[in-house]
Amino acid sequence: MADGLAARFPAVAELLTEAEPDLLVHFTFPDAHRPRIRSTNPQERLNKEIKRRTAVVGIFPTRASLIRLVGMVLFEQDDEWQDGRRYFLPESMARIDAVTATEEVGPALLMAS
Repeated sequence: MADGLAARFPAVAELLTEAEPDLLVHFTFPDAHRPRIRSTNPQERLNKEIKRRTAVVGIFPTRASLIRLVGMVLFEQDDEWQDGRRYFLPESMARIDAVTATEEVGPALLMAS
């Protein structure tokens, strides 16, 4: 793609070439994870829930009260993913751990494990 753009848009082609590792980082994850990480829908849903809950309260008396409410929403989401419907299966997470133990990997894969 960068080669095709190089003639008309050399700056764009250079940016794509420099960003190649970041653009293709999802290929370092197991195949089972790729459909999940290509979408930001879960993050958007979580942000919408935080916005809804903070709008109900309206004005927070202290910063700590806001942090407690948002922390509670995040805790509920984590609890749901741990006990209810899991976003990533334990077997696929184990594959990431197996890869990180046997070979050198980039920061993105280490963050995922």
